Amino acid sequence: MSSADSDERFRESVRCWLEESCPPSMRTPMGGEEDEVWGGSRGGFASPDQRLWLERMASRGFTAPTWPVEYGGAGLAPARAGILEEELRRLGCRPPLHSLGLWMLGPVLLRFGSEEQKRRHLPPIARGAVRWCQGYSEPEAGSDLAGVKTRAVLEGDHYVVSGQKLWTSHAAVSDGMFCLVRTGADSSRHEGLGFLLVDLSSPGVDVRPIRLISGESPFCETFFDDVRVPVENLVGQPGQGWKIAMSLLEFERAWISRLGDADFAREEPLEVLARRYLGEECGRLSDAVLRDRIAQLDMDRLCNASAVRHAVEALEAGRGLGPESSALKLQAMELRQRWRELKVELAGFQGLGWEGPGFSAEELRLTRDWLRSRANSIEGGTSEIHLNIIAKRVLGLPD
Repeated sequence: MSSADSDERFRESVRCWLEESCPPSMRTPMGGEEDEVWGGSRGGFASPDQRLWLERMASRGFTAPTWPVEYGGAGLAPARAGILEEELRRLGCRPPLHSLGLWMLGPVLLRFGSEEQKRRHLPPIARGAVRWCQGYSEPEAGSDLAGVKTRAVLEGDHYVVSGQKLWTSHAAVSDGMFCLVRTGADSSRHEGLGFLLVDLSSPGVDVRPIRLISGESPFCETFFDDVRVPVENLVGQPGQGWKIAMSLLEFERAWISRLGDADFAREEPLEVLARRYLGEECGRLSDAVLRDRIAQLDMDRLCNASAVRHAVEALEAGRGLGPESSALKLQAMELRQRWRELKVELAGFQGLGWEGPGFSAEELRLTRDWLRSRANSIEGGTSEIHLNIIAKRVLGLPD
């Protein structure tokens, strides 16, 4: 049997299984955050179908399709993982699980982790049993990861961790944090760093949510006061933290870019919103400039989605992205901000509500989504940092 015939049989098998296994309610467009399943011991499900869909997908290893079977994945080659994604998209299936463990920590463990670490951490991630957050940024470092000051001092069979992390997204509802810490001397900014897995229920951990202008609190500041972490929770070797952190950033930027594309796909098209608030003339929007802006945004979005798909395929095939990941992240975040800005502009005064009568729930969400998008150019590394990376490492411009 040829490779093409084999792939086609796999597609038919996957299509049949998805049609039988995906509940009808999980084939509807995603709404707000209540439709996202993040798993973990502190998470929950908005409906029984959410739980059922996750359990069914995890049982087949489809939450982490390219991971080896022994680690909770399906062991699929990248081409077949692509077929699975195409069939999920064709049926309109919702993602069964959102997870930094899937998108960021898992790939790093596959590349740098010990066998014991892989077998211990990867299957719970694939099942959604554990939720991880990222501990990189610090108050005096920000996007300058080499400026990390949180210390992990080796004492016997434990590291004793002291310091503070800032902007740790969703730390208040996470079980663990993958953390960049300083394990050695400060002789070099990039040396002496370690990549450590920290249980957030450990004594000495204090997580405090940071309230944003949008009214939400996804970001937190996390304090470590002599937190004892088993030495086996160090990924790789002492001093290898910078290399691991840079590898993880490739996955993070690809994920951020992909997440932005998913936001566009599940939201109401701009032209529909424009017709609702501005009307139309002869079957099309009467404002030619507005038509052009919407069309340009849609074209840019499609170009970004194509670039993201190529990047994800490269990562799943074991090929690194390098500094190109900065271009992906920068483009995706600027697109998201332009998208939110135009939606509020189209709604006019109805897009500037906060509470009270006169505004629908969708209109109030427009306001909050727009405010939340202001942070897009900061999280995952500021836009200025990414522009510098592109200038130096892609374009080869002088300092």
